[in-house]
Amino acid sequence: QVHVEESGGGLVQAGGSLRLSCAASGRTFTNYAMGWFRQAPGKEREFVATIRWGAISQYYADSVKGRFTISRGDGKNTVYLQMNSLKPEDTAVYYCAAESTGLLSNGPYYRAESYDSWGQGTQVTVSS
Repeated sequence: QVHVEESGGGLVQAGGSLRLSCAASGRTFTNYAMGWFRQAPGKEREFVATIRWGAISQYYADSVKGRFTISRGDGKNTVYLQMNSLKPEDTAVYYCAAESTGLLSNGPYYRAESYDSWGQGTQVTVSS
C-alpha cells in the first residue's frame, strides 16, 4: 500500500507564487518517479510536470513551462512543485502521483494511467 500526500495549496493573487509538496511512502525500497496533475472544475485531469527517480529528467506541460519547476526533496520519494507567475487559469485541484518503476516506463509520462498511486489533491486558487 502506497500512501501519497500533498500539501501547500492555497489562495494567491495573479503573479504570485506557491510551492506544493508531496511525499510517497509505504514501499521502503521502491524509488518512485513522481508527477503533478491538475483538474479544474468541469475539465479533465491534465498533466503538469513529472520527474524521474534521481532527478535524471523533468518534463513539463507547455502551459507551465518556464513558470513551474519540479524538484526532488532531500527525503526519499519527496517532490516539490514551485509555481511562479501564477495565472487565474492555473486554478485547479493539484494531484501528486507516484510511478513505481522510477523511470516513467509504465507508459507516456503525461498520461494519468501511467502512475500507480495518487494523493487526495490540494486546492490552488489564483485570483485576478
